Amino acid sequence: MDEKLFDSELKIMNILWEKGTVSAKEISLILSDAIGWNKNTTYTIIKKLVQKGYIQREDPGFLCTALISQKEVRKHETESLLTKFFRGSRKALFSSLLDDENIGEQELAELKALIEQKTR
Repeated sequence: MDEKLFDSELKIMNILWEKGTVSAKEISLILSDAIGWNKNTTYTIIKKLVQKGYIQREDPGFLCTALISQKEVRKHETESLLTKFFRGSRKALFSSLLDDENIGEQELAELKALIEQKTR
């Protein structure tokens, strides 16, 4: 990933990751219903995503397909978060998460299981 995805671009990417290949018109209708975007806004953001190389648009039907996976984006965003706020320290990130008073016992147990699984 060369360029960051903005929140508006992620809205379109989430649709493509969930549904696969989708027409620009359908994306526009989904986002119009969900958040009130007009067709021009959606098409402009699709154009930007095409220019960035993150989606492919094909005719006929103006069909859009994601060219990057959600996993790739998550990894890139996580690395960015680690660098920006935690100086690359995963320990500091986990410490920050564990300091959250809203974390429940179930979630703590799941995190512990994930860590144990990773160390096997």
